[in-house]
Amino acid sequence: MSKTTSASIKKPLGKATARAAKVEDWLQRKVELTQDQLVALYGPEDRLLRAMEAQLPEVEIMARGNLVQLSGPAPLVLKAEDLIYELAKLTELGQPLNEADLLRSSKMLDRKDGPRPAEVLSHSILSSRGKNIRPKTIGQKEYVEAIDEHSIVFGIGPAGTGKTYLAMAKAVQALQRKEVSRIILTRPAVEAGERLGFCLERSQTRLTPTCVRCLTRCTTCLTPSPFPS
Repeated sequence: MSKTTSASIKKPLGKATARAAKVEDWLQRKVELTQDQLVALYGPEDRLLRAMEAQLPEVEIMARGNLVQLSGPAPLVLKAEDLIYELAKLTELGQPLNEADLLRSSKMLDRKDGPRPAEVLSHSILSSRGKNIRPKTIGQKEYVEAIDEHSIVFGIGPAGTGKTYLAMAKAVQALQRKEVSRIILTRPAVEAGERLGFCLERSQTRLTPTCVRCLTRCTTCLTPSPFPS
């Protein structure tokens, strides 16, 4: 588990800045991590560490042994410390880390009233082809929880936000758990956003790709091994 120590420090400032800033506005924190947490937090070739420095350029991050020392403006140092703690917690839960996780975690911490990054990013739905399928945003987590709690859920939002992918992952999860006996893919029966006309053949041509996309997502979520009998 990580440990933290802190001390107020005075950072060298220029004359103009020194008159405006106060000594107590600067803070130094030391976070102690385990070896496994450090390896995951730094990433290959220290890429995650460099990404964290780019995300918080005003915070000086120094890694020495099992300690990560943070120095800079107090609010940003506290955010960096919180970010490291959340990432370390994700590693304890067995979640691999990447730069996208770091960016998402940082954005979640900006929302004071929202769930913690470790709560969102550790919510694994399926493990398929060596990849964990999980919510990556607060909205996706709420969407997945709504599927768990209700029989019918309507997912509304821009394309590419994970609506179909997560819905198919939850369907496959329910099938694997034998909560359902089959997955049924249906096409929309009404016009949605454009006029389809009255020609049956034309409607088939336009509506069939909807099912194809769902089937593709379903195939992606399935592992090559058969379901247990």
